[in-house]
Amino acid sequence: MSKRLFALVAVIALGITAFAVLPGHNRAIGWQLATSSFASPPSPVEAPIQPSTDWSKTLIAAAEQQIGETVTYDPAYVRLAFPGGDVPRARGVCTDVVIRAMRDAHDVDLQLLVNRDMKQSFGAYPRKWGLARPDANIDHRRVPNLQRYFERIGAEQPITDDAQDYLPGDIVTWKLPGNLDHIGIVTDRPNRDATHPLVVQNIGAGTRLQDMLFSYAISGHYRLEQSDKLRSR
Repeated sequence: MSKRLFALVAVIALGITAFAVLPGHNRAIGWQLATSSFASPPSPVEAPIQPSTDWSKTLIAAAEQQIGETVTYDPAYVRLAFPGGDVPRARGVCTDVVIRAMRDAHDVDLQLLVNRDMKQSFGAYPRKWGLARPDANIDHRRVPNLQRYFERIGAEQPITDDAQDYLPGDIVTWKLPGNLDHIGIVTDRPNRDATHPLVVQNIGAGTRLQDMLFSYAISGHYRLEQSDKLRSR
């Protein structure tokens, strides 16, 4: 079997896995995204579009280490330890990529930080889920809550269509079809055409490095490196 054929079979197998675990209307999107053209492995490149800082290099490396480790998209509600709680690393959702990378790279626990801020200012957070109080098991794993927290610590950046504005280590959120929220980490690796950076994210088939920065409507852009409020201790 040629390498190209083997890669195609592997992508289809991952798509089937994603289709099986995604609930309801997410299944069609998971299949589409897992088998789409941007899911193909990027070709090797020599230089990044934008230079990385030590902080962003460490964050990106921690995110990329999840590739092949987190192989399933699973949005199930799970009771977590607190602080530092996590679901088994073989599974997770898009937010878990960011949460794990921040913990592994910089000892920043978004579970603790979001919970702490929600306890102080619960009314400042979205009320989409009918909760009357913070829930440390799930709050930090919801994209709108992370967006609000990043805004509140002053990490928000302009949303543009210029790839040069998206630096390595930046966090980006999107609105997917069906009004679904998504999040990922900008890397220092350009796409095949060297027009914009690749993103590490879990969009339906586990953590992967993909060309999708401008594939969907960007709903948020954040630079955590500049915030002096990211202290878990």
